[in-house]
Amino acid sequence: MISTNDIRRSFLEYFGKAGHRVVPSAPLVPQNDPTLMFVNAGMVPFKNVFTGLESRPYVTAASSQKCVRAGGKHNDLDNVGYTARHHTFFEMLGNFSFGDYFKPHAIEHAWTLLTREWGIPADRLTVTVYHTDDEAAALWKSIAGLPEERIIRIATNDNFWSMGDTGPCGPCSEIFYDHGDHIAGGPPGSPDEDGDRFVEIWNLVFMQYEQVDAATRLDLPRPSIDTGMGLERIAAVLQGVHDNYDTDTFKALIRASEERTQPADSKESTASHRIIADHLRASGFLVADGVLPSNEGRGYVLRRIMRRAMRHAHLLGAAEPLMYRLVPALVAEMGVAFPELARAQALIEETLKLEETRFRQTLVNGLRLLDEATGRLAEGVTLPGEVAFKLYDTFGFPYDLTEDALRAQGRAVDRVGFDLAMAEQKRAARAAWTGSGAKASDTVWFDIVEAHGATEFTGYSGLVGQAQVTALVQDGKKVDRVEAGASVDVVTNQTPFYGESGGQAGDSGRILGDGGLMATVAETSKALGKVILHRATVISGSLAVGDTISLSVDGEKRTRLRANHSATHLLHAALRHRLGEHVTQKGSLVAADRLRFDFSQARALTSEDIAVVEAEVNSQIRGNRAVTTRLMTPDAAIEAGALALFGEKYGEEVRVLSMGGDDEVNYSTELCGGTHVNALGDIGMFKITGESAVASGVRRIEALTGEAARLFMDEQEQLLKTAAAALRVRPEELPARVEALVEERRRLERELTDAKKALAMAGPATGGGAAAAESIGGVGFIGQVLDGLDPKSLRGMIDEAKKSLQSGVVVLVAVNEGRASVAVGVTDDLKETRSAVDFVRVASATLGGQGGGGRPDFAQAGGPDGAKAGEAIAAVRAALAG
Repeated sequence: MISTNDIRRSFLEYFGKAGHRVVPSAPLVPQNDPTLMFVNAGMVPFKNVFTGLESRPYVTAASSQKCVRAGGKHNDLDNVGYTARHHTFFEMLGNFSFGDYFKPHAIEHAWTLLTREWGIPADRLTVTVYHTDDEAAALWKSIAGLPEERIIRIATNDNFWSMGDTGPCGPCSEIFYDHGDHIAGGPPGSPDEDGDRFVEIWNLVFMQYEQVDAATRLDLPRPSIDTGMGLERIAAVLQGVHDNYDTDTFKALIRASEERTQPADSKESTASHRIIADHLRASGFLVADGVLPSNEGRGYVLRRIMRRAMRHAHLLGAAEPLMYRLVPALVAEMGVAFPELARAQALIEETLKLEETRFRQTLVNGLRLLDEATGRLAEGVTLPGEVAFKLYDTFGFPYDLTEDALRAQGRAVDRVGFDLAMAEQKRAARAAWTGSGAKASDTVWFDIVEAHGATEFTGYSGLVGQAQVTALVQDGKKVDRVEAGASVDVVTNQTPFYGESGGQAGDSGRILGDGGLMATVAETSKALGKVILHRATVISGSLAVGDTISLSVDGEKRTRLRANHSATHLLHAALRHRLGEHVTQKGSLVAADRLRFDFSQARALTSEDIAVVEAEVNSQIRGNRAVTTRLMTPDAAIEAGALALFGEKYGEEVRVLSMGGDDEVNYSTELCGGTHVNALGDIGMFKITGESAVASGVRRIEALTGEAARLFMDEQEQLLKTAAAALRVRPEELPARVEALVEERRRLERELTDAKKALAMAGPATGGGAAAAESIGGVGFIGQVLDGLDPKSLRGMIDEAKKSLQSGVVVLVAVNEGRASVAVGVTDDLKETRSAVDFVRVASATLGGQGGGGRPDFAQAGGPDGAKAGEAIAAVRAALAG
């Protein structure tokens, strides 16, 4: 029996030999179509090539494209497990021509591969063509030799493909395989066409027109080919089975499920095993392509898929989480063809295990409520919508999970009632928000969230992406269009731009349209914690709601932001290691050019503390371990050792960043929604540039990373070399030389001060003062004006004068650059009756100063008017005499 892996390989080899470029599957998250949640067809990665917006270095291609249909209009989730051919994840084999070959070669390739390479009997094949496509019908006759009755003309749009209301379009030709008359159903176009006997296995799209508007359709100058064949369907044909779930890949996954639960011995258990196998593939590939379970957007669809499978694991009696135990079987079956699956195996297993562990209690509580509710209903009565909403709102049960749970009972759910309950909850939430004191100007963001949901951030895995404009806000009001020169807040359904939050600065970059640069984004922020706002200036053209645009983040700035953000986590851990676990983050700034980290700490860090912290961070950077991310509940994250910020509000789920350390213990584990490096070596280096106090018990460290740190170090080295050159020593000799110069300076300053004192005291009396002692009212007195003397010397000179005077009052005034400093000394025998404080205040007032202070035996003050130094001494003399 030919395996599914062999079929995929032989398909690509056939078209490779026929001159096609074999192109690897694109990720499941669309890179070129923001209107799609997931890639849902093989041609999606080539859409821009077909429309002429993108060129490739080849004109023909072949691929096996990963696809998911589990959301939006392409939603097969409800039928998965209960039919033979519905899947959430599937592979689309396709061959493509971008203006090279057309219908003749497309039909010839299809017929050759099916009948000659794979040996499918020609009499089992039937084709359809669009009812006016005589060319295709004639080619099927001439190339394949099909009789007229097996070339069925279809007049509906089932056989006419279009990319949208406008753009490339053309007729289709579908190839059907007849499984035999033992299966009910008729050929396409017949009343029994919905039966399972005739199964479409390949669709050939002849892209030959351009729809200009509703009334105008023109021929394309270079017609193209787009084909799609479901690998699972053709595998069933080639392996001689009618049901996709009986093919080798699914049988292996179902067998792994049965080994850990129970055999498929009933219709219900068979469906459960099929659902688990299908949803395992979808979950594994989505996680491998960067989607993680969440309550918004793609992550919510993934969560629905996971939880649906987990409910069926519960039905099969799995006592412990099951899904993650099946991942090795998935990798064994598909990991060779898709290496990304093997690379992400550990992440897939951990994600499934955490999600199922969390969901099991939710499931038990939700099913109990559901059983109680249905127990009160008569058989076949529809479950009220408000009950379904309570399950969703209280227990996290998606609506479709409730529908699936009731399927076996033949019971429906009141969808209208569910939607009404949802609308009422939104109304109540809006009323509560409006009454919470929020700014009236924020109403516009609330309206946008209500209408379009939260902006999905795609920037963890990339810096570019397409998006659809969902709102434009100018001066606080929504507008439909803006022209060149306008400044506007642009809201999109998804974006790689990080909105400023958690201390990390927002991204900047560009918005591109079909004609190139359309707008520049100066900064990005968040409104209501959900809507990401691109603060943009329109450079050319116009920008309108509904436009598809390309968003490009400034990669250099993001690289620096990521390095600085990851460095703050390492810094936090290093500070706790060095100073103690009392250290907690009190604030941070993660900018492109620097980082700042505030933390609880009573005393200043010593130079040794700083050196040890810096060295420890750099040691982790050199270790270059990968940074890992997990999604967890806040409680589970904290229980696992993650640091949370006191007072911070966290949602139901948080991103947990682990970095550094070894295989046993992580160096840092914190709750954080910011962007980070992939491996610690990407930080480059870490340098602390400052440490200071910002508040009582709060210190601040400022630091640099990467190139900024290197430039800082270069500047410091250059300063060192310049200083060494000026002193004519080698850089390593500079500390000793500087120390010697400092000591020499101190010695000279002491000698200079002593000389100035001697000169000043020996000089003539000035300004009415005299160096010699005199008697005033029987009290000894010395008063002297000292020009150019350092005021710091006054105290010593007062003490010396008091010794020589033995009993009395000394007043010295030092004048420097017009200002005066005055000191008064009173010998110990007089300080009970004479106070130096009183005398210095008299002198200070004369000098234009205010007050002064000290003790009865010594006081000091100053004043701005040095010209009155002599008058100040005279004023003290008068006070002493009076």
